[in-house]
Amino acid sequence: MKPEDLLQPLPIRAPKCSIGCPVLDRFLAGGIPCNSITEIVAESGCGKTQISLQLLLSAQYPTSAGGLSASSLYLHSEFPFPFRRLHQLSLAHSVLENPLDNIFVCPLKDADDLLDLLPRIDSLLAKPPRALFPIKLIVIDSIAALFRSEFDNNPSDLKRRSSLFFKISSKLKAQAMQFGVAVVVTNQVVDSMDSSEGLRIGNMRWLYSSGRKVCAALGLSWANCVNTRLFLSRTEEKVGDEDGGFPLTRTRRFISVVFSPHLPNSFCEYVVAREGVFGVDRSQGFCQTENDEPEFQRSFIVFGMKLRQVYTFIQQDLHNLCQSIVGDLINYSKNSL
Repeated sequence: MKPEDLLQPLPIRAPKCSIGCPVLDRFLAGGIPCNSITEIVAESGCGKTQISLQLLLSAQYPTSAGGLSASSLYLHSEFPFPFRRLHQLSLAHSVLENPLDNIFVCPLKDADDLLDLLPRIDSLLAKPPRALFPIKLIVIDSIAALFRSEFDNNPSDLKRRSSLFFKISSKLKAQAMQFGVAVVVTNQVVDSMDSSEGLRIGNMRWLYSSGRKVCAALGLSWANCVNTRLFLSRTEEKVGDEDGGFPLTRTRRFISVVFSPHLPNSFCEYVVAREGVFGVDRSQGFCQTENDEPEFQRSFIVFGMKLRQVYTFIQQDLHNLCQSIVGDLINYSKNSL
């Protein structure tokens, strides 16, 4: 080896895939990067699948619009596949021509199934069915479901599980680098029972969602297999009281950077609407939706109206019941006398 062989050219800035929202793109410094693995960690109901589906559509936009001019491969272990929601989101992307035709879907049964599938993807990445739309985005939803019940908590199974982690992640990273692919995996959370300081992973010592202290599933071994970890959380916020003492609440959602080689420690609020997932610009209020009113605000107003109707109905029903009982008692007393 010659000394000049040790001199490597500076890495070219990796392309990024827009999430489909300018606010979230600014938060992520342009979007989801290619040539690496980005993990989205969240409990159920936070919107990790919503963001994944939105990425499938955003990737089809030209690079000048923040996309990758590419098709996508969606590997899902959560059943059934959310086709209705994907179709609903595609209606908000009317400029795309037949966007669902550029999304390849494949179900996964377990971790071994994924490990067997990844080598066969190479030919699809190298020579896609439609040369105009090469595959530049791979989404795995979710990685935790593949390891949910197959392994026991014993040294042998834990060793085998860690081995699968490294085999799967190394193959995904190799494909990301070789074909310039953006890899996105979703992960679940589990409750954290550790009351001590514990081992800190990334920027955040503790993760909180829905008032619970949680941590990403699959542990430290898998945390070392991804390049970027994003955490989605949700919290219920009281915004007022209804007649009769019923509280009005709204759900607020936040996306935070747990660790990343190119992003600082930060967070951003977002909302899930019919048209997709949109970030909240604190300087301009709620934006990026076609309606003047935020989706979640409409939700809790409608919820409050329904509560008021139910409460009024119960009051009327109880009043009529009491009158009926009193009338029966009076008639009974008269008859007894």
